[in-house]
Amino acid sequence: ERHFRRSQELSTGKMAAAGGLGARWLRSWGALLRRSFPFLTDARSRCVSGLRGPWKKAAALGLGVTLSAIPIAQKHDPGLLSNEALIRRAVSLVTDSTSTLLSQTTYALIDALTEYTTAVYTLVSLYQKYTQLLGKMNSNEEDGVWQVIIGARVEVTTKQQEYLKLESRWRTALRLSEMAAEAAYQSGADQASVSAQNHIQLVKTQVQEIRQLSQKAETKLAEAQKEELLKQKQEEPLLPACQQASSEEAEEAYLRED
Repeated sequence: ERHFRRSQELSTGKMAAAGGLGARWLRSWGALLRRSFPFLTDARSRCVSGLRGPWKKAAALGLGVTLSAIPIAQKHDPGLLSNEALIRRAVSLVTDSTSTLLSQTTYALIDALTEYTTAVYTLVSLYQKYTQLLGKMNSNEEDGVWQVIIGARVEVTTKQQEYLKLESRWRTALRLSEMAAEAAYQSGADQASVSAQNHIQLVKTQVQEIRQLSQKAETKLAEAQKEELLKQKQEEPLLPACQQASSEEAEEAYLRED
């Protein structure tokens, strides 16, 4: 047993000595490497500093986010929240809305007037054709032409009612725009007032131009109807009695349509 213990102690001492010798050898070898290859030390320093850099940046970023989350009282211009400023802002919105309404009703009215004018010119053309064919058609042909003319007159009446309804809406939108422009002027919103007034003048001009075209068409329709009546009276003495009777009936039907 004593011999075993002695052997164990000797083994332990040898191992410790060997370990100390190994450590000294490693330190010496490391120093030699650092002296022989100094760039290895620089690379290690760069790697360590590179690892530390992102952490420093992250810490700084976190601090900035934390500070930005703290509410800071903003200074407002008292003039922007005054009653006059709020009124001017509100009246500007009103002028924009009324201008939009006026634009839409103007477009609809112009379309309706254009369709009405087209229908009137169609009727004018039919009257002119009928007048040219007076005395050259038999009763059946004349009845057929009159049926077409009556249908065209119904179309004119329908289109006229449509544009008159839209014209009433347009006048309402026009009054609203005029009142909004006046309110903007009284509130000191000069730009909104001038813009609304210019827009009102523009749509008035557009509607007036298309009205003139429709009035011209109505004048031509009246002339065509008058010419047709005169031509009928001229043809009556040359027609047989039966045809004169049918012509009188046609004229009565024409007057009833009017």
